[in-house]
Amino acid sequence: MSDFDQRARDWDKNKMHGERTNAVAGQLEKMVRLRPDMKAMEFGAGTGLLSFHLKERFSQITLVDTSQEMLKAAEAKMEAGDLAKFRTLQLNLETGEYRGDPFDIIYSQMVLHHVNDIQAMVKKFHSLLSPGGALAIADLYSEDGSFHDGATDVHHGFDPENLEKILRNQGFQSCKVVPCFVITKEITPGNFREYPVFLMSAVKENQ
Repeated sequence: MSDFDQRARDWDKNKMHGERTNAVAGQLEKMVRLRPDMKAMEFGAGTGLLSFHLKERFSQITLVDTSQEMLKAAEAKMEAGDLAKFRTLQLNLETGEYRGDPFDIIYSQMVLHHVNDIQAMVKKFHSLLSPGGALAIADLYSEDGSFHDGATDVHHGFDPENLEKILRNQGFQSCKVVPCFVITKEITPGNFREYPVFLMSAVKENQ
C-alpha cells in the first residue's frame, strides 16, 4: 500500500487541503473560460476535492489517480447526481495510456512535482486535449527541498518561467500564472515555513 493509499481516509480532514482547494478553484474559474459542456480530467485527483468544488461547471469529470484508496474515498462522497457526471480511473499516466475521448480541460493541484519527466507529461496532456482545450496546474514555487523533508524523488517546486517554456515547447499558448495560496508547514517543532503556490493556465493551439 502506497503512502497516499494510507493517507486517503483522513485526507479531507486536513483543513489546509480544503483551504488550498478553495483558493485554487476560485483562481481557476477566473483564469480559464469554462463552459458547462466541457469534459474535464483531474490529474492526480486524490479524493477529488478540486473536482467536487468545480463539478457544477462541467458536464463530465474523470478522476485519474494511481491510488485506489484515494479514488475509493472520492467514490464514497458521490451523491446520486454525481454518479452520472463522475467516473474514476486508476491509472499511472506516466507509464500508462488513456484511450478515451479527448478532454476540454485538464487540471491538477500539487501533483506535478511528483512527476519524474515533466516534459513528457506535458506532451501527454497536450495529446489528451481537444484543440483549444485548457490546462491548469497548481503547484509549488521553487523551494529548498524542505517541503518534502529533503526527498530526492520529487521536484522542489518550479520556476514558473521554466515551466512556461516547457508548455510552449509542447504546443501550448496563452500561458498565464498567478500566486494563489500559501502553505504554512511546521518543519521542526515550533519552526514554521511558508510555501507559496502558483496556478498556471495555458491553451492548446487550435488545429
